[in-house]
Amino acid sequence: MKNARQTTKNFVLAAMFMALGLVLPFLTGQIQQIGNMLLPMHLPVLVCGLICGWQYGAVVGFVLPLLRFVLFGMPPIYPMGISMAFELAAYGFLAGWLYSHSRWQCIISLYRCLIAAMVGGRLVWGAVRVLLSGVAGQAFTWEMFLSGALLTAVPGIILQLTLIPALMLALDRTGLVKFRRAEPKEKIA
Repeated sequence: MKNARQTTKNFVLAAMFMALGLVLPFLTGQIQQIGNMLLPMHLPVLVCGLICGWQYGAVVGFVLPLLRFVLFGMPPIYPMGISMAFELAAYGFLAGWLYSHSRWQCIISLYRCLIAAMVGGRLVWGAVRVLLSGVAGQAFTWEMFLSGALLTAVPGIILQLTLIPALMLALDRTGLVKFRRAEPKEKIA
């Protein structure tokens, strides 16, 4: 019964994170340059992976940009929407998987997992963009990768590295999502 309750809770939370991912880009005023800087869809995907688990984070991450395109026409589906779907799926997967497999779940491991997920997601984004550019017969240069994955995203990276740990710390203090420590192994005498 407890497992069914947890699954239902995760489905509801994943739906909430999906809704947040659909709505948060409206805070940037649908201005693509501001959205590229603040990365509003990344926040709920990362938090979903951390709270609900890697399976939910990966699905929410993959579906979110595609659903947002169907509903609102943004982001443009090719090549941005497709590459974002794989990027966000990697964020949700990596954040959730790494965090759930951490020996301790604390702020330090949270930062490690977030940074690893951000690097991995950006590498996936770059690989998908290279593949899509090759199919279209266009060039995707190293400069384009650095600009899209790092330089324009610095404000969003800072936002993610400050807001997500603060949210997780608040959830820990309220008892909704608890940090945990690894149980000590028994000593053999």
